[in-house]
Amino acid sequence: MDKPTTGSKALIQSMINQNIKYVFGIPGAKVDQLFEDLQDFDDERTPKLIVTRHEQNAAFIAAAIGRLTGEPGVVAVTSGPGVSNLATGLITATSEGDPIIAIGGQVKRDDLLRLTHQSINSADLLKSATKSSVEVQDANNISETFSNAYITAQSPKKGAAFISVPQDVLGDEVSRPVIDKLPKITNGSVDKTRMQEIAHLIENSKQPVILAGMRASTPEVSAALHKLLHKLSIPVVETYQGAGVISKELVENYYGRVSLFDNQIGDTILKNSDLVIAVGYDPVEYEARNWNQKHTQVINIDTVSPEITAEYQPSIIVNADIAESIDALTEYIDDSMELSKEVTDHLHKLRDHFTETIEEIHETTENGLHPISVIQSLQKFVSEDTIVTVDIGSHYIWMGRYFKTYKPRHLLFSNGMQTLGVSLPWAIGAALTNPDEPVISISGDGGFLFSGQELETAVRLNLNIIQLIWVDGYYDMVKFQEVAKYGHDAGVKFGYVDYVKYAESFGATGIRANSVNDLNSALNRAKDINGPVIIEIPVDYQDNIELKTKLIPNELN
Repeated sequence: MDKPTTGSKALIQSMINQNIKYVFGIPGAKVDQLFEDLQDFDDERTPKLIVTRHEQNAAFIAAAIGRLTGEPGVVAVTSGPGVSNLATGLITATSEGDPIIAIGGQVKRDDLLRLTHQSINSADLLKSATKSSVEVQDANNISETFSNAYITAQSPKKGAAFISVPQDVLGDEVSRPVIDKLPKITNGSVDKTRMQEIAHLIENSKQPVILAGMRASTPEVSAALHKLLHKLSIPVVETYQGAGVISKELVENYYGRVSLFDNQIGDTILKNSDLVIAVGYDPVEYEARNWNQKHTQVINIDTVSPEITAEYQPSIIVNADIAESIDALTEYIDDSMELSKEVTDHLHKLRDHFTETIEEIHETTENGLHPISVIQSLQKFVSEDTIVTVDIGSHYIWMGRYFKTYKPRHLLFSNGMQTLGVSLPWAIGAALTNPDEPVISISGDGGFLFSGQELETAVRLNLNIIQLIWVDGYYDMVKFQEVAKYGHDAGVKFGYVDYVKYAESFGATGIRANSVNDLNSALNRAKDINGPVIIEIPVDYQDNIELKTKLIPNELN
């Protein structure tokens, strides 16, 4: 006689039907039935259960799966603090458009209104961190609830969906059938008349520019933009999450990235433009008040309706599949259209100035390597297929401005929440989805220890992650801004950790690089090592004030 289907088994079958590959999390009494069944489920397609060292990091890993594949990653945790520890990971995913489904164990239904062990209103707690947050009260609803969470997480704007599952619901018998594979979500069709109107505006503009945001950073949208740029060569400015939209072949169209400080070449181009075509742009990446001018006409092409503010009022709003929209626009662009010589000469001067700032000699001092020197070594080491994950800190700004990448979603930033600790968990997600290529993770010595315990997870999974830690002994992204505002810093210094010994204590390889030659040698050595490698790099941030300083001289504005 067949064993009855329980809520837990129906949930697992639902994951199988939606092609979920992994479940990340930490066990506990209120969710242990799910963990047991994941381990023993008799189907080779059952998601692999990967135990992590903190629930927040489990959410980060699942979010990286979501960002890189476009399909929701899944995290499962126990009740009480297990659920509350998810909050930062889920709000980061929701803010930054990463699809993820979080499953939280809960006390039994008849304990929900009692002050029992680990009893909290989980669904209400996580409502503000997610797109949807619900609790299942009947095992017959569990497959439907998971399937709706899958749709919610994947629908624009992508983000997190949370499901609270009481312990007894996981064990209850299910009589209702499990939901089959869901169809692919398609966005609205393109209004070609509107695209013809946009083409006319572009043809009549003096200096159009494309602002490529987070939802432009997919292979489909990137390919569509490449077709457009082959037909009409205009400047493109990326947000940090739009990194990699421009291919190496079209690098002449790339005019930097914008974020955080209004002082970049991209800011100048956006302000001087008479027509900004915002493609997949989200204001959480870089508020419009930093770049939008009253004289500038803005076109918004996206799958998500824009937030209208005093600083962002597009004259045309296109809500449809972005790649389809760009392809339709390309059809209407006149082959003979080109920018004036005056505009192209000005753009070339801006590019030359930008290139000169990168190519200056940046010496290693007794305090460490210059950030540009680290970036230059890294740039020579990586291939176009290398995924690089970046934590928050001063290194985040240096990397965002100066590190080149030519494929979408190969340079990952936390640009909505600017969440410390994402880099190593994201690298674990990247290594699982791209096992044939080493993954580079960049952290400061402040952010690394927010999630450094996951080095054990990376060692256990034998993942080829090269973790660079930029060491200076401060929460430096705060420090240099405090100095700029107040003339001194406060509350930003902490003690030294020997990261070589730290790596070795986890069973990883640790290397210290005190010079550019050391770093080049360490990177080359790391690529031949099986498993995670930490490279500790002392960094001299004496030029950080330049990050807030106006980059463009007045004569080039």
